[in-house]
Amino acid sequence: MYAAKNVVITAGASGIGLAIRQAFEHAGAQVYSVDLLPHDGFVADVGKKEELDSFITYLEGRCPHIDVVVNNAPPPSKGISNCTWDEFHYALSVGAGAPFYLTQRLRARLSDGASIINITSTRAQMSQRETESYSAAKGALSALTHAMAISLGPKVRVNAIAPGWIDTHQGAHGQEDHQQHPAGRIGRVEDVAQLVLYLCSDHARFITAETITIDGGMSRQMIYHNDQGWCFTTPQ
Repeated sequence: MYAAKNVVITAGASGIGLAIRQAFEHAGAQVYSVDLLPHDGFVADVGKKEELDSFITYLEGRCPHIDVVVNNAPPPSKGISNCTWDEFHYALSVGAGAPFYLTQRLRARLSDGASIINITSTRAQMSQRETESYSAAKGALSALTHAMAISLGPKVRVNAIAPGWIDTHQGAHGQEDHQQHPAGRIGRVEDVAQLVLYLCSDHARFITAETITIDGGMSRQMIYHNDQGWCFTTPQ
């Protein structure tokens, strides 16, 4: 299905990004990855314009056309108690600025029927304490998704995937961690990767400007004090 297709992905060295990268490669695509972590792709910080420009130049020498762009790079999470001005704006640069700029610069190379997938988060709609920089960046990316879909359509479709708790490190989790999810388990990186492949396929060609939540039902579950053994305590 993806033979002769060129895929660009940010943060493709580990976790969800690596799973997406491997899924496309298994399907026959040529994948170009950029990540801060050392890997067999391009090493750069997409939150820094000059480094993102270097990656774009690298792509221009290799890709006459681009069929898929996956904006997956995670912004840092800092809270209102300790996040500086520069740290907050850096998070926005990684989470929303880089997807915008990368798309803008690659626009002329996007093929007819190309697909852009933005990896947002359920934290764009719900939060824990002290996560302002991450939540703001993911919220901005969610809004950017439908804005770009309108500007780039009908040539290019743009959708977002909002993961909830995804086990990115295959860690040991307790039974309660899994059972608290209506789906009965924590998410796996493959769950997200397979949804990306579907949204980029011809089977999803009538889907654009959407954000699809993949969180095992957690964001739809209402829990109150003394409900299911949970008790509210005042934060210290």
